[in-house]
Amino acid sequence: MMTFLQNLFFSREYIPHGHCYLWQSGLVWLHVLSDLIIAVSYYSIPLLLVYFIRLRTDVPFKRIFILFSIFILTCGTTHILEVWTLWYPAYWLSGGMKAITALASLYTAFELIPVLPMALALPSPNALAEVNQKLAIEVEERKQAEVAVQQLNTELEQRIQTRTADLERSNQTLEQEIAVRIEAEREMQQAKDVAEVASRAKSEFLANMSHELRTPLNAILGFTQIMARDPQMVPTQQENLSIINRSGGNLLELINDILEMAKIESGRAILNETSFDLHDLINSLIQTLNPHVEAKNLELIYERQPDVPQYVKADERKLRQVLSNLLDNAIKFTAVGHVTLRVQAASNAAEPEQKFPGYWLFVEVEDTGSGVAPSELGSLFSTFVQAETGRRSQQGSGLGLSISRRFVQLMGGDLTVNSTLGQGSTFKFSIPIQAANAVDVPLQQPDRRVVGLVANQQTYRILVVEDKLENRKLMVKLLEPLGFEVKEAENGQVAVELWENWTPNLIWMDMRMPVMDGYAATKQIKSQIKGQATVIIALTASAFEEDKSIILSAGCDDFVRKPFQEKVILDKIAKYLGVQYIYEANHQDAEPVVQAALTAENLAVMPTAWIEQLYQAASQARAKTLRSLITEIPEEHRFLADGLSQLVEGYRFDILQTLAERKS
Repeated sequence: MMTFLQNLFFSREYIPHGHCYLWQSGLVWLHVLSDLIIAVSYYSIPLLLVYFIRLRTDVPFKRIFILFSIFILTCGTTHILEVWTLWYPAYWLSGGMKAITALASLYTAFELIPVLPMALALPSPNALAEVNQKLAIEVEERKQAEVAVQQLNTELEQRIQTRTADLERSNQTLEQEIAVRIEAEREMQQAKDVAEVASRAKSEFLANMSHELRTPLNAILGFTQIMARDPQMVPTQQENLSIINRSGGNLLELINDILEMAKIESGRAILNETSFDLHDLINSLIQTLNPHVEAKNLELIYERQPDVPQYVKADERKLRQVLSNLLDNAIKFTAVGHVTLRVQAASNAAEPEQKFPGYWLFVEVEDTGSGVAPSELGSLFSTFVQAETGRRSQQGSGLGLSISRRFVQLMGGDLTVNSTLGQGSTFKFSIPIQAANAVDVPLQQPDRRVVGLVANQQTYRILVVEDKLENRKLMVKLLEPLGFEVKEAENGQVAVELWENWTPNLIWMDMRMPVMDGYAATKQIKSQIKGQATVIIALTASAFEEDKSIILSAGCDDFVRKPFQEKVILDKIAKYLGVQYIYEANHQDAEPVVQAALTAENLAVMPTAWIEQLYQAASQARAKTLRSLITEIPEEHRFLADGLSQLVEGYRFDILQTLAERKS
């Protein structure tokens, strides 16, 4: 574009017009002055025409005057360009202007053709005199009409004055109503401002309470993990430690429920959709809850339709919490009978263009428990509200169902309940999900306890920055026995000094500390070239998801929430430093050998009806029924009985179902 414009005003392909005059000064200036005078003359003519038209607005054919002015202006411009081309060979521009002049002249000439008959048709002076006489008569008639109109105007003014008085009275009434409305809106705005201040204060209070409660819980739960590894603990000590750990976990769940409800009410709850194994999620929940079911001598039935996709994309954490809350409530308030989990899916035909198909996931949790009275169903999902059964049991906080319903609604569905007092309840919900690719689902690594570092690795230096002594000691007792070199810092300022002198490979950084907090310390370290090679992982007691982006923007490479699990800490170190661990050997390492040796052909020794019962019980996760069926296996087939028992105790109903399905 720039090249075109340069060639338009100055072309190197041609010589200036002045070369034709051999640059003789007299000849050049003759042409220059002549063209300029002609251009000025041309430009002055349109001005005179415009001046004439403005003074004589009665003159017809103004269009012709305008066209003629344009034609004269283009003519003058061509003479200006003639001067320009003496020194600058802008022949394209000059020729273009001449072409425009030619078009303007032709158009003006063509416009003059129809104007000539019209000009000839203009009236003569005698005709104009006759017209003037007629106009005089019409003027007289118009005066008489104006007198009549004046009379009508007088009457109309009187009516207007009356109507205006009425409108003024109405306006006064309306102004009073508006004043009342404005005052009400002002009061509403004040109430809204007070509510927003209260909401911010509540959020700040909850954030502080989260930090203050999670920090000691981190030490409680962390030291119970360390103490549980002590082989010298007697069974009574192990039992007491288990009670401490379980009670701390229950307290943490209550704190999390309160914070979740606060985030929901303040509009800070968001969806975090990931790809995951839906079948594995449900199986792991059943495996976790089965001990509670068996302790109450209940039966947990799992019915999954074949059309339920295995790999899906949704908010895994919220879906897990909803399922866990509903199943836990069903088990908690059922004394006799069973709890049934039904899962099915239906294709979402409204999204056929998606790469992976969409589904509606339908879930039912049915129990044979105490049920809920009809009068209590309306408030069952309210915050901190429990049915009479829950109040009598003195269990729960009244938050689980409220949070579950809010989560389901956030995911695009709804949670409902049908219940009969004394017979049981059925909770149902449906949410939209999307099928996912199996390769997008992270593999679940088996839980194995780390006992040390593989030999011949470099010495890894870990700096723990934490203002609470007990939390620093927890990290030291967790990492030092494994072979890490660990140092402590009680605030960010000490951490920066240790980092400069000791150069750790990784820093565990608490974010809220006196003197200098973790945000300032992280920024100061990461601002230096050497600090770019230091991994900094935040340790935060905050439960708010938006704090994650703030922490990462400060320069932290990752973050872990308190209370943390030992496995999470060690996995993060391995991820960022490439550390290789030595794992504790346990009996689970031998389980795959037995499971791999057990095949569908081994079931051939049992009757077909027995195999069908095995398949039905496995598909519904009926552990008690499976154990009963295994007792029917003859003693000479002890290998089959042991293998099936091992699968039942490991809650591997999926493998049992596959073995029975292949044989049947």
